[in-house]
Amino acid sequence: MNDQSPLFVFLSLLLSALAFPGVLHSQGTNAAVRIEKDVDYLGPDRAEKADLYLPPVFEEGKTYPGIVIIHGGGWTGGDKGAKREINIGTTLASYGYVCLSINYALAKTGSPTFPQNIQECKRAVRWLRKNADRFQLDVDHVGAIGGSAGGHLTALLAVSGPEVGLDPEEDAEFSCRIQAAVPMYPHCASSWEGRVPPVPYMSLPMFAQSLAEAPDLWDSASPIKQLSKNDPPMLILHGTADKTTPLDQSTRLHETARKIGVESELIIVEGGPHSFHLQPKQRDLREEVIGFFDRHLKPKP
Repeated sequence: MNDQSPLFVFLSLLLSALAFPGVLHSQGTNAAVRIEKDVDYLGPDRAEKADLYLPPVFEEGKTYPGIVIIHGGGWTGGDKGAKREINIGTTLASYGYVCLSINYALAKTGSPTFPQNIQECKRAVRWLRKNADRFQLDVDHVGAIGGSAGGHLTALLAVSGPEVGLDPEEDAEFSCRIQAAVPMYPHCASSWEGRVPPVPYMSLPMFAQSLAEAPDLWDSASPIKQLSKNDPPMLILHGTADKTTPLDQSTRLHETARKIGVESELIIVEGGPHSFHLQPKQRDLREEVIGFFDRHLKPKP
């Protein structure tokens, strides 16, 4: 059974509901979140689609913040409907967020995808704002969350303003800036360490052109390199047992952000591996993540 089959999705939601009562329900109701599969957020000609996770109901006169969910997979694999993304989408939608879990262009041998992949993350933010009326979206409050390669893209989405030159041409009348970000175990080096891939991802040589050919392009892909004092707040999650991306990457991102005045919090999950969702066996992270997004994306009247 693959991660995209309807039966897999149903069973995942059912097991999550049984194991964690209330996760699939909005606060104070018994209604399940709504899921719309395979949305053409990049246009009907693209194979890459998105899944929507919506609150159980839209209350009249109320607006809802948006969140883009960005999957991992070393920039060469992964999927919008994997276990982690289902967990994140159903959890956040049950707490009143309009979530868009996206697929984006993946790199192949001889065909790097940067900056196309980050541009498609930005297009997802614009798509939410463009369709604000349909979802009663609060266009001033959109966030992002993602793990691994998706954590890197989440952090870069947070820090790369128009001045970096990564914004896409499509729907330019809508902002692609976000107001809060949760990068999960991201690679965020201040450079790509000059000579060799900094983590054991075989996909890194496919991520972009070689350093010798395009050093500025590699720097523009570094969240630490692009940090500025006007960037949105971040909640960074990383496990101590991560054997793929060193904890030092998140520590450096956090410390650099704090040093220049960007609000940042780092949660270190003791014993946490490289990949986990909001409910790893080591520690339930839902309260911290939901609380973070609530503080920054649900301003009090």
